[in-house]
Amino acid sequence: MSPKQRIDQQPAFVLHSWPWRETSLIVEVFSRDFGRVGLVAKGARRPQSALRGVLMAFQPLRVDWSGGGEIKTLVRAEWQGGQPLLQGRALLCAYYLNELLVRLSAREDPHPVLFEDYGSALADLARQTAAAPVLRRFELALLRELGYGAGLANDAQTGEIVDPAGRYVYIIEKGPVRATLDAAGQVVVSGQTLIDLAQNAFERPETLAQGKQLLRTLIHHYLGGQTLQSRRVLKEFQEL
Repeated sequence: MSPKQRIDQQPAFVLHSWPWRETSLIVEVFSRDFGRVGLVAKGARRPQSALRGVLMAFQPLRVDWSGGGEIKTLVRAEWQGGQPLLQGRALLCAYYLNELLVRLSAREDPHPVLFEDYGSALADLARQTAAAPVLRRFELALLRELGYGAGLANDAQTGEIVDPAGRYVYIIEKGPVRATLDAAGQVVVSGQTLIDLAQNAFERPETLAQGKQLLRTLIHHYLGGQTLQSRRVLKEFQEL
């Protein structure tokens, strides 16, 4: 993005915010055309600020900003409505999506397709759609959009479509290969699961279970071993 550029009416969602100085906020937004952008919302914590109550996570916004450098200046934010407030487990799942975006995406790296996938995931969570398929679809979309997703449905050694009845291990940055007898300690998935993942099909319980293991392994690798706080909280919530 060029220095001192003015951007108006950009569709965006708030990913994260934290206090800055006495009355302001630093806000990370995920925008449709500019990706993740850091903004300073001056005076947003003042009781009379027009931004107070607008900069909510998981709500569709239109935002204006200006300036250059890593942190721009938020000029205006308008709530677009139409998105119910998330509660309970759906809220924790949405925080997980936000943490993935903050940790894995680069600032000012546009991903308009991923932006639409994110909005769809929030809408599904708000409708109380089963959370597991929603999370798996977004994880797959994220890995594909960020360039981390090697082919799922083609054997990395032969190039052929995987055998639905076969057993495979996934080699990071290469793809699936036939599992051998010494595959202990590796995530083993069926060929049918790989085909389902490639087609975003999560009707089979086996695909959901094996897909969760596989995607968790891939995300953990690309996070460099960092722990996701939202995943820890979600696990504790499920145990309760």
